[in-house]
Amino acid sequence: MKESKQFKSGFVAIIGRPNVGKSTLLNRIVGQKIAIMSDKAQTTRNKIQGVYTDNDTQIIFIDTPGIHKPKHALGDFMLKTAFSALKGVDAVLVVVNASEKIGPGDRLVIEKAKHSTVPVYLLINKIDLVHPDELLAIIDSFKVEHDFDEIFPISAKEGSNVPELLNDLKSKMPEGPQYYPADQVMDHPEYFVVAEFIREKILILTREEIPHSVAVQVQSMQRNENDKIEVQATIIVERKSQKGMIIGAQGSMIKKIGQMARRDIELLLDDKVYLDLWVKVQKNWRDRQSDLMEYGYRPDNY
Repeated sequence: MKESKQFKSGFVAIIGRPNVGKSTLLNRIVGQKIAIMSDKAQTTRNKIQGVYTDNDTQIIFIDTPGIHKPKHALGDFMLKTAFSALKGVDAVLVVVNASEKIGPGDRLVIEKAKHSTVPVYLLINKIDLVHPDELLAIIDSFKVEHDFDEIFPISAKEGSNVPELLNDLKSKMPEGPQYYPADQVMDHPEYFVVAEFIREKILILTREEIPHSVAVQVQSMQRNENDKIEVQATIIVERKSQKGMIIGAQGSMIKKIGQMARRDIELLLDDKVYLDLWVKVQKNWRDRQSDLMEYGYRPDNY
């Protein structure tokens, strides 16, 4: 651990309703893909910590599940996870979508952030989707809701204003230790990220009813006799019909999921990968605490 009077470090929570671009922002900040992205809501389920380090500052960013009204035990877990990220941080980033009018979801997020004793930033994301002339009116509509410490219109996708945001955050961080090695960009084990990459491909490739009822569990990751990292993973669904959709005609869908996921996993591990996927039906797993715990959605995660 590096300790120095000049060195600054801190924790920053990223919160917002589903699909406002929180994971895209986290990946942009740390410079590589560690959080999964999808145009489907509620993609992130656990807190994912991304680590940004330069010569004099380290910031640990906590990406949280999108804040929404829960419909099952998994939804409750996600909501508690999101709100727990506000504890013990040095700044809060409230992310909203520039291309959508302020709604109840945004107001719920802002209401929670209001009680924070640390600087609260408003990040108006996806400015690439609106005309620059509209920005002032969008900013004003949010100013009515709360007196934010800082407001940054950004595009996480294109990187607009993200360096300026980082510089401002660095100026607000307290003196502190370097918690992680300079080359470490996430705090989750590789097992977790590999499972998330597989789940992301399912979100991208399958129909509406599948995404939220799917979990992925990585059983093993080890080098095989062909000098490849062999990943054994199980895709868990709630119904037999969903298992059929995941497998596809003559195994076409699961093959496509595997091919797409393998590319991301190889980039992450910087190695050749053999990916072996299985599908298992576990009825109503999202409403059973024992299943939630087994698939990694544990109370100790929030």
